[in-house]
Amino acid sequence: MRKVATSSGATAVQIASKTRGVRTIVEHLGSAHDDAQLAVLVTIARKRIEELAGQVPFDLDGLGAPQPATIAPTVTGSRSRLLWEVLEDAYSRLGFDAVGNDTFKKLVLARVVEPTSKADTLRVWDELGVPGAPSLSTVWRTLGRSVTEDWRSKIAAAAQAHATRAGPLTVVLYDVTTLTRRSWSVCSWIAAGSRWKCTSSKATRARP
Repeated sequence: MRKVATSSGATAVQIASKTRGVRTIVEHLGSAHDDAQLAVLVTIARKRIEELAGQVPFDLDGLGAPQPATIAPTVTGSRSRLLWEVLEDAYSRLGFDAVGNDTFKKLVLARVVEPTSKADTLRVWDELGVPGAPSLSTVWRTLGRSVTEDWRSKIAAAAQAHATRAGPLTVVLYDVTTLTRRSWSVCSWIAAGSRWKCTSSKATRARP
């Protein structure tokens, strides 16, 4: 292994062989501009020499113990993969894939994580590291389609099918829209007639 000073002030690290006094450069590994980079190149050179050992004789004069590398790793990105996969699985188990639109699904799941504005959902996608996140213009077009194609009915049908998969469903509806009167209704799904049957209580005066 050779360490040679270059004209720019860097240190080049090379693997060389020496036969009958003639030195031949086998491989140039790179140039280091500081001690940390030099230590990395020396480590690489040692491993490369081990790989080539037995193939050609090397001049190992001056090969010393490498200095520990101090170059810190660089984080180029992050992703909340487990969280997103759990949400996708729940969305699928509820039957909402019936809508058949990936942008709509991403929009729904992102707003489960953080119920922010539609425009700010792009930030949520970015922070979660969601792959293939759509643009804002795609979001607006998707929401327009959700109205014209009546995706609400598909979602409602899927939700009802999921809720009634184990049998009839009873829902209690409580009216809290007024401070002076209140009432409640009990609604049961009638499977035979595919309809809801509701029984309402008598309205009473609410206490202040």
